[in-house]
Amino acid sequence: MRVLRGLEEISIRNLGVIESAEIEFKPGLNVLTGETGAGKTMVLTALSLILGGKSESEKVRSGTERMIATGRFAVPDHLVDQLIDLGAELEDGSLLISRTVTSDGKSRINLGGAPSTFGKVSELAGELVEVHAQSSTSRLTKPLFVRTTLDTFAGHAALVQKVMTLHSQFGEMDERIAQLKKDQSNREKEIEKLSEFMKAFGAVAPTLDELAQIEIELIRLNNVDELQQAASEALTLADTEDFSISEALFGARRALEHVAGKDAALDSLAENLGDALYAIQEVVGALHRYLAALDADPRRLEFLQERKSTISSLIKKFGEGIDREIAFVGLFSRATESGARIADLEGGGARIADLEGELARIFLELSDAAHELSQSRKAAALVLQERISTEVRSLAMAHSSLAIEVNPRSGNDPADFMSHGLDEVLLLFTSHEGATPGPIHKVASGGELSRVMLAIEVVLADLNPVATYIFDEVDAGVGGKAAVEVGRRLKSLAQDSQVIVVTHLAQVAVWADNHLVVRKSEGGSVSISDVVALSEGERSIEIARMLSGQEDSATARQHAIELLEMVKKSVIS
Repeated sequence: MRVLRGLEEISIRNLGVIESAEIEFKPGLNVLTGETGAGKTMVLTALSLILGGKSESEKVRSGTERMIATGRFAVPDHLVDQLIDLGAELEDGSLLISRTVTSDGKSRINLGGAPSTFGKVSELAGELVEVHAQSSTSRLTKPLFVRTTLDTFAGHAALVQKVMTLHSQFGEMDERIAQLKKDQSNREKEIEKLSEFMKAFGAVAPTLDELAQIEIELIRLNNVDELQQAASEALTLADTEDFSISEALFGARRALEHVAGKDAALDSLAENLGDALYAIQEVVGALHRYLAALDADPRRLEFLQERKSTISSLIKKFGEGIDREIAFVGLFSRATESGARIADLEGGGARIADLEGELARIFLELSDAAHELSQSRKAAALVLQERISTEVRSLAMAHSSLAIEVNPRSGNDPADFMSHGLDEVLLLFTSHEGATPGPIHKVASGGELSRVMLAIEVVLADLNPVATYIFDEVDAGVGGKAAVEVGRRLKSLAQDSQVIVVTHLAQVAVWADNHLVVRKSEGGSVSISDVVALSEGERSIEIARMLSGQEDSATARQHAIELLEMVKKSVIS
């Protein structure tokens, strides 16, 4: 069994009914249970906040100033460099994400100890955790979700990217030709306008980082006297005939050399003195070199001021926008585009014909790639629908089946093409043998949608594993044998990934590798002592409570024991 490390721990303070809680999650199947209103949902709310979700100040516990939620995640190897670039610190391969929300609605998020943005954390969230609540089953009705699921299963990333690139190239070329035809009536005027800019830009011939470098050098030249005085004063204090820091440090180190090897602590201090001596000598030498090179050059100062004025005039005349730096950078793009536009306009009808030939070539490539993608999608859909149907039938829906319908447009007209190809992809469902499948959002109940979503995750888990899957209300609308089978498939998914499930069904909870229960105290709040991992004996009591509402019921206790024994004897594939 290869279980990915995922969510290791959540710490919560002052969120809803939760006064304080620290919850440790383990590899495998983690199940969270408890009475209605005990705070199970608040755990998922905390996780949503940690992963950059929308904050709501009303969730801050009444009477407190702020809510704090922190999650510790094991980090996949491929994310380490990205996190370091963002300034995050990792501890033993784990990442802390902390979210604070105040009662007046202010919110902050930290990534590995470094302040971050909700957008950046949200981008990372998909690499760390896959969250499914009952509301997320609505994605099954979205063509985008169904199509991307099919493409993920079929490994279409490169082909989809090719279609997207060609579709973009076709659109840009088509627009270029349309604009060229439009400009033909004002051809001479447009060429004159473009040529004026190109001539002015060429005469100045700026470089991309020149303006910033001029600013830096002007500051230095305008402050030569002050810089010279500061550097000279530093040298006077650090290195003169009367006193030298280097000589003092050298003497101190020599004094310690007489007792070298007699005390490791003093040897370490002597080594530190040596390092300090080397550093001081380097700085003193650098200050001497700095002063030697520092020169008030009036001619250089005048040249830079004139150069800055020339570039500023170019920006003022041809730049776009109020931000001078952005306007300056935009001139370089404009120069590239203007050269191509002049070539287009000077070419006249011949140039249009050339571009139309290029457009036809791009269209042919786009058509070939899109039709190849359609055929591959149709073939993959037959395999994927059978695999999902097999999973769904194992979830106590023996007569159910799914169909993935790929409906391509003809492709005869450029308007038929979309950025993702020619296809509309639909998910059809039937729960009755022999019935014609219909759109899933019209024919499936909430419970059936939840199980279909679970089936898709199980099928895709081997292809695109996520470290942690979190399910809330995946068992909504099911019970009895169906609930047992939902638990069995969650257990199967947990063979390769960490799975966390919030449930109210005993038939699901019995499959847990780590069973956590949330209880309210007599005061109506949840504290650290009220979120506990259950022992084997304690589990039978909690399962009995979930079955009958009475943990001391002998009948319910016996049923609970039977369910737990059934799990022990089950073989999970």
